[in-house]
Amino acid sequence: MPLIFTIAEIGQAHEGSLGMLHAYIDAVAKTGVNAIKFQTHIAHAESSIHEPFRVRFSTQDATRYDYWKRMEFTPEQWVGIGEHCKAAGLTFISSPFSNAAVDVLEQAGVEYYKVGSGEVTNLLLLKKIIATGKPILVSSGMSSLDELDTTVAFLKEHKANFSLLQCTTSYPTQPEQYGLNMIAELKSRYEVPVGFSDHSGTVAAGIAAVALGATLLEFHVVFHKDQFGPDVAASLTMEQAEQLVQGAEAVATALAHPIDKTDVRSFEELKTIFEKSLAVNKSLPKGHRLTFDDLEAKKPKGYGLDASHFEAVLGRTLSRDLNAWDFLTEEDLDS
Repeated sequence: MPLIFTIAEIGQAHEGSLGMLHAYIDAVAKTGVNAIKFQTHIAHAESSIHEPFRVRFSTQDATRYDYWKRMEFTPEQWVGIGEHCKAAGLTFISSPFSNAAVDVLEQAGVEYYKVGSGEVTNLLLLKKIIATGKPILVSSGMSSLDELDTTVAFLKEHKANFSLLQCTTSYPTQPEQYGLNMIAELKSRYEVPVGFSDHSGTVAAGIAAVALGATLLEFHVVFHKDQFGPDVAASLTMEQAEQLVQGAEAVATALAHPIDKTDVRSFEELKTIFEKSLAVNKSLPKGHRLTFDDLEAKKPKGYGLDASHFEAVLGRTLSRDLNAWDFLTEEDLDS
């Protein structure tokens, strides 16, 4: 298991094109992420003609139901999607939005289930997912702590293998909405692994989340920021995804290797080279009483008194003549 489990969310960036979806799999595999995530929609099972648009972004779809219908793939196509993910070395994850979608994903060999924040209180769907025995990622996006308490209790009661993701349902999420403080709170409150599901469209938010203890990172990806779709502004490009993966792994590695600043033995050779010894900055006669203005510090350490001891020589007299830039030793000083 990597230090940080990274998940590239495709969502609806494929715009209902199976060819585009497979192109995303190949592109994501090159970024170094561990997993790729989709959404599995079956319009008649999850929606109705009464569902309003979240964002009016499309003149292509008359209703939200029509939009979900356009995002559908057949069970056979989902099998091919799962096979391609595994062949590309990516963990296959999807969010089902109906019990019927769980059946499709089981046939397709999904490896993890993601529960979107709108489904956190849908205990019917959760029970269906739990029955598969697969690991579950639960997004906290629009859920209150009271709602999460209920859902977490339900998951624990049924002995589910699950993690929580701090998330804010806002596209794109602004810095004041990241809720990074919730990473520690969710860990403490529920004692389960906690990650960060990001909709900021930035690399910085994910890096910060890892620094604060997130062990999973989920983020939307697109080929280009000028693409069509409701989540484009909240997504990373492939280049940004690669930067985030590398940065997150570096921060996680750093956190796994705390530095002991009480032990600097490994720097002894470098300290000798870079630290300095006391010297005089002008020619001075025997009997001269040293002042601050007579002193300089020069590399390397060990040729004169340590520069850190300069106060101990102030006011003392020289026992012999010194030339400008000579190192100053204890033998050069009267007792």
